[in-house]
Amino acid sequence: MKIATIFSFSLIFFPSLMLIFLAKESAQIKPVYPDSQWQKLRPEDAGMKQDMLYDFSDTVGGSGCVIRYGYIIHEWGDQSRRADVASAVKPIYSHFLFKALEDNMIESLDEPVVKYEPQLKGINRNLNYKDTKITWRHLANQTSCYGVSENPGTAFDYNDWQMALFCDLLFLKVYKTSWDKVDFEVLHPKLTDLIQCQDNPSLIAFGSYDRAGRLAISVRDFARFGLLYLRKGNWRGVQIISEEHAKMAISEPVANSILRTTGIEAEMIGGQRSIGSKQIPDNQGEHFGSYSWLWWINGLDSNKRRMWHDAPSDTFGAFGHGGIRGMFVMPSLDIIVSYNEAENLEGWVNGNESPLNNAMRILVNSVIDR
Repeated sequence: MKIATIFSFSLIFFPSLMLIFLAKESAQIKPVYPDSQWQKLRPEDAGMKQDMLYDFSDTVGGSGCVIRYGYIIHEWGDQSRRADVASAVKPIYSHFLFKALEDNMIESLDEPVVKYEPQLKGINRNLNYKDTKITWRHLANQTSCYGVSENPGTAFDYNDWQMALFCDLLFLKVYKTSWDKVDFEVLHPKLTDLIQCQDNPSLIAFGSYDRAGRLAISVRDFARFGLLYLRKGNWRGVQIISEEHAKMAISEPVANSILRTTGIEAEMIGGQRSIGSKQIPDNQGEHFGSYSWLWWINGLDSNKRRMWHDAPSDTFGAFGHGGIRGMFVMPSLDIIVSYNEAENLEGWVNGNESPLNNAMRILVNSVIDR
């Protein structure tokens, strides 16, 4: 019997041999970066099961793509359509904060932001003018306690008023742009052009006068941002953000000893806008030991429960509107997923049986070569 015949016979009766063969092949794939267009690879050639990827995208819904080794291996829905990603924009803010530090535009992450917003000196007299102590670190970890009664750094408050304060100080005061010009003066030349985004992302998803700072981006472009952090801030040999900051962004969760705010309202500066929620005081959720510089990571809460039990421990991501918009990265598997309008994932946080954890389980089980 000829060798080719024996091999074909073996694959028919011993499908596990095919899995071993595919695993070996995928392990030899050299990771790439996309150019102006993503390269594509068959799931089987990237060490993943096509049928389970269909299960994954059906479970997620909306539109999205799965990237492995820098190739698109699975996609569903409209890849080019720009759409708001809600709170999933927040790691973009911490990215530009780190860049501001690297470019000597701010003194340190612990610099008090009252330097850029003097009105903070005049509020909350009965609380010893606590807001004069707010730093960039506090704003970028949602521990500023702006708008609630605790002192900065003493409580966690997921708060869209402080995010608007952060945005306005960072882009308008530090980068010295305006919301009309932020895309052309900051977002594009300092980030999205460098990672060769295809679909013209914008930080004014609804216009410069409606929640400015919200990001409109296509799923395939948002995946590029995930790839940048998967590759530790490097893009084709250029360190767009330092490796130190790229690693720090996804490895320093808010300590479990820092509890959620009690939600007692405190004064904000006159005319303070919100980037989303209009609730006062704004107190949207826990951090579960998994909130790091505006990224969500797969950390452990105070009871040692992991955020997403069925995902690799190094998983990190950005999520909005309760999980229906987002992007996540699994570095140990070299996988990025970007999606939007995924109504099936609403309620992603808090618990191993969350819709997102269940979707991640399907994705991980689709990997042949792990």
